[in-house]
Amino acid sequence: MSQTTPQDGADVFGPDSLLRRLVNEARWSLAVTRATLLEAAHPQIGAALMENSTFLTHPWRRLRNTTTSSRRLLDPDPRVRDREAARLNRLHARMSGTDAHGRPYDATDPEARAWVVATLFESTVTMCRLSGDKLDAEAMRRLYDEHRTLLALIDGTGDHLPATLPEFWPYYDDVVEHRLENNEAVGVILYRLFANVPAPPVLRAHPAVWTAGRAVAGPVAAAITIASLPEAFSRRVALPDLPGARTLMQSVYLSAALATRYLPQSWTRVEFVMGLLDPSGEGAGPWQAVRRRAGKAAALARLLTPAADEDHQAVRSADRFFAEVLDQTGDGYLRWPDLAAMAREIATRLDLGEQEEDRLFQAYAAWWRELQTALDRDEDGRVTRDEYAAAAARLPGSGLIKIADVLFDVTDTDDDERIDVGEYQNLFRTAFHRDLTGNAGGYSRSAFVRQFVSFMSGQQHSSAYTSLLSHG
Repeated sequence: MSQTTPQDGADVFGPDSLLRRLVNEARWSLAVTRATLLEAAHPQIGAALMENSTFLTHPWRRLRNTTTSSRRLLDPDPRVRDREAARLNRLHARMSGTDAHGRPYDATDPEARAWVVATLFESTVTMCRLSGDKLDAEAMRRLYDEHRTLLALIDGTGDHLPATLPEFWPYYDDVVEHRLENNEAVGVILYRLFANVPAPPVLRAHPAVWTAGRAVAGPVAAAITIASLPEAFSRRVALPDLPGARTLMQSVYLSAALATRYLPQSWTRVEFVMGLLDPSGEGAGPWQAVRRRAGKAAALARLLTPAADEDHQAVRSADRFFAEVLDQTGDGYLRWPDLAAMAREIATRLDLGEQEEDRLFQAYAAWWRELQTALDRDEDGRVTRDEYAAAAARLPGSGLIKIADVLFDVTDTDDDERIDVGEYQNLFRTAFHRDLTGNAGGYSRSAFVRQFVSFMSGQQHSSAYTSLLSHG
């Protein structure tokens, strides 16, 4: 698996890498969003997104994970790159099937993988052009070499992209003209991605304010994205060309470039923006203070709320859990793809190795077999919301215990049979105090397993687990 260009044998992801610099800038999200839409229009990729991932219900989470994965693939340490490439290959190997039109798809298809990298390259070039950052011929060639190397890292070879930059543009135009389509995944990106941007911590206590602002910003963001797309693609899929959208789009790209040049560097890094939407809990910044006060207020409200009948409360909690967490694919049923999506999210979040990832998937598979045996009466491979809500609290739970054991083992990195503050934060990326109050600063294995099983059976709410599995 080569990580070097054929021209000079040097590591193109070294200190002078153009792509590594760009991937760490917040403005690169403009290129990633645009590229993701063009990827989704490819029949193979669109089908994989809609059939096997959480893209429909959690499009923002998928975009966030793409950004995280891209940064790992461009890490200065080749071992980090290889580890991430192997993880992506394991993830994609589990995604295959037949789409709604009866066409087979496979997430490891070489042509589709090449198109993913092609859209990233072309969108990055477009971002630079619209931002006023001129790429000369040599910089453009270097950037293309880096993208071919990125494909080689994932696929074992970069040969499914044209060998030279002059050959790339006819290839790109041909795919746009003859392969792309206006499918459901395209609609999700344009009309649901921006509608599902999670509220920053300071506004999570005021959902009405965030919803109102997002209702205006979402359509504007969609219009900006459409205006940046190749005209041939927009014509092919009949996307609207709104008056003034191109001028607004150019202003956004120029503003992003100016912000990168003149604002403090720490403000224009991708981790700063992602931290506003999904803070890790590390540090004691203003976001953490706001979240801490909100958590205390919620705890007080729970203490003052009269307890309801326990059986009714269990059913209501399980029903809410089904809607918020379990139905990852958003089709109204619990199926294996929902549980597999949970396993993928946890594996991505913790950057699990192959052995740990396999243990996690096997544990989820054991839970799925348990659910099928107990709840899938008509043996149609799915469980309804009502079936789960009525019976989840009375299930044996052996499958859930296996999942909890795996989670405990991969979180307990120092193998002291206790999850401490840092380990807990690494798993949940949320405020440590929320669920560890009264636990002497850590979790034993038995306490961790009890809480996990209680949450996954819908009997006990947990902000930490809900954040891990349900935030868009």
